[in-house]
Amino acid sequence: MGSLPNLESPLQTSRISTVVPATPRGEENSAYNLNYMDLLMKLHYIRSIYIFNSESVQNLSISDLKTPMFPLLDLYSHVSGRVRVSESGRAFIKCNDAGVRIVESHCDKTVGEWLDENEYSLDGLVHDHVLGPDLAFSPLVFVKFTYFKCGGLSVGLSWAHILGDAFSAFKFITKWSHILSGQAPPKSLHMPNLTKPQFLSNYDSHNNNPISIKRATIIGGYWLNPNDSYVATHTFHITSKQLQHLVTSYTYSKSTNINKKYFEIISAMIWKCIAQIKGDFGHKVVTICTTNFSNRVENEFPTNGLVLSKIETNLSPKEVDILELVKLIVEKKINENYVLEKLVEEGEGKDDFIVYGAKLTFVDLEEADFYGVKINGQKPILANCDFHGVGDQGVVLVLPGLEDDDGNNGRMITISLPQQELDQLKCKLAKEWGI
Repeated sequence: MGSLPNLESPLQTSRISTVVPATPRGEENSAYNLNYMDLLMKLHYIRSIYIFNSESVQNLSISDLKTPMFPLLDLYSHVSGRVRVSESGRAFIKCNDAGVRIVESHCDKTVGEWLDENEYSLDGLVHDHVLGPDLAFSPLVFVKFTYFKCGGLSVGLSWAHILGDAFSAFKFITKWSHILSGQAPPKSLHMPNLTKPQFLSNYDSHNNNPISIKRATIIGGYWLNPNDSYVATHTFHITSKQLQHLVTSYTYSKSTNINKKYFEIISAMIWKCIAQIKGDFGHKVVTICTTNFSNRVENEFPTNGLVLSKIETNLSPKEVDILELVKLIVEKKINENYVLEKLVEEGEGKDDFIVYGAKLTFVDLEEADFYGVKINGQKPILANCDFHGVGDQGVVLVLPGLEDDDGNNGRMITISLPQQELDQLKCKLAKEWGI
């Protein structure tokens, strides 16, 4: 398809083109069926960026960057498809090789100048992407390549959550980088284990009104939840030294037998801070979003392999010790997947929901291979991720950070909240934690 010029901002000009699978599908109009979790996440979008310096890029052309996409899409054929809605009202993906969109952009700033002005923000480096209103012409994936004045490059991915979760999105762009580096693509992807999950403990099979999601009403045919207030996003970088200080201050100095990850203590800290900002309206109900990482290693095919759990407490999060909140996250979360599946299937997949931000939501992405994307063997100098379509209660993503000078990894904490709450949280974290 020919490239279409598009003016995005005073700093950037863009051209949009399409890449399709290298091998056309033999089965005409074949369908990819969406499961209950895919449909549950259909109003959400995953966005990630990877910024490389000029030494890594070494004058790679847009053709060089696009070429690996053709064989990659042979592996991910449904990613090239388009959403259709059956006569019953249930959405599915028509595998019609319509392709993914490639955006070529040029910025008149250096990487350093961009980071000085925008810090960790994804805005401008990822294509603004929402499904609808005409689903037959709505790509499921956009990949944006932004060339900087200094020769650096940003790779920006916008991925419809209906295809799979953040782990799946990261694997997709990582495999692109592997093919770019000269690795032969695998003949196929390991398919997910589609057997019913066994909820052996801590799940709620009786509650027909799950609290980790909320019904939504879309407007104008766009698959996006309308917010009551403007939800802004900011990323905080916590160094490995700050992490050790946090752990030492709130766990090792107190007696506890809990085997904690950084996700849990970071989530407890943010939960307490936000509750203090909201006062008496602080969150006594939150959602914890995790994944079975051992299954994710084995399964390469995109899937929404999320575990959505609720935590309800009579404690006051703004007043209790952070360790008490850590214990709630470790011991008291209740898996709602079984109830969510029943809810979606009873509605025949036609209903619209929001997950992230229906309640204050904490998402554990600590174990994601976030820095597996490499160009010419070099890791990005900066990588980040956020979610689009977040509800008014907000979402907190806990991501791995780049290695510090001492060889240890910090964490990236990307938070989306109503603007006023986010501004107050910035001040609070800076004053109390030096973050």
